[in-house]
Amino acid sequence: MTRGALPSAEARRGHLAMLMFSALVAGSFSLGGQVANEIDPAALNAVRFVIAATVVGVVIVARGQVAATRAAFVAPWRYGILGGFFALYFVTMFVGLKTAPPVSAAAVFTLTPVMSGVFGYILLRQVMGARIRLALMLGAVGALWVIFRADPAALMAFEIGRGEAIFFWGCMAHAAYTPMVRVLNRGEPILSFTFWTLAATALIIGIWGWGAIVATDWAALRPLVWVTLAYTAVAASSTTVFLVQFASMRLPSSKVMAYTYLTPSWVLMWELALGQPMPPVLVLGGIGLTVIALGLLLKD
Repeated sequence: MTRGALPSAEARRGHLAMLMFSALVAGSFSLGGQVANEIDPAALNAVRFVIAATVVGVVIVARGQVAATRAAFVAPWRYGILGGFFALYFVTMFVGLKTAPPVSAAAVFTLTPVMSGVFGYILLRQVMGARIRLALMLGAVGALWVIFRADPAALMAFEIGRGEAIFFWGCMAHAAYTPMVRVLNRGEPILSFTFWTLAATALIIGIWGWGAIVATDWAALRPLVWVTLAYTAVAASSTTVFLVQFASMRLPSSKVMAYTYLTPSWVLMWELALGQPMPPVLVLGGIGLTVIALGLLLKD
């Protein structure tokens, strides 16, 4: 592509998909932070992925793609790998939100482009230029500034919260997931690929968290928990999994995950909309760095 040329139509669709992804996933941080201590993470995520897979399954039936989806069930171990990555990410996210503020957890999420770039090179030999490396460095600095609450002493002592530390490992799994989509996809329709990935995630979490599912008093849960469950199942699971897989087939891994840099900004808007207090002004500087990093990553 020549300098100054507009990206292809397919690339533009990939960018739009990830813009939607960043806005939708941010809601799960804010809503999840309010109910994380009211329901076991495994129980919530097992049910949400059953619902998410069902929603995508209904869409597949409505679009007459049942035969294509059956045909896509080849080498099911592929969906087991992707489902395992997603299971680790989503469960650690809700475990982390038990103690980590939503904006801080979202900042941890912005470390995924750095890790995704590494995995992209290992798996796909996607090489990062100097500008992309600079952008990832700025984004990482901005993320760390938010994670450590803009406190240089805490940063120097590396006093990271337990919730943020737990969620970091889930983010690493998410970073590996992005290039693995392109590695494991064999030309299957994205909708079919999404369905089997969601089904595998639901199965893995369901087996692992069966005890928590049975022990949960579902009838006693307050309405906000059900709202969070519905939102995370439809908007932050079935829709975002489709969007990431859609974008991963059209953009390099580093650009796909670049949109995670918008997540803290979206979370801040969600928090304010839900009546939460504004974080310290110095913390907003870290969010600003992540937005600058996004701009550098998306520049052709």
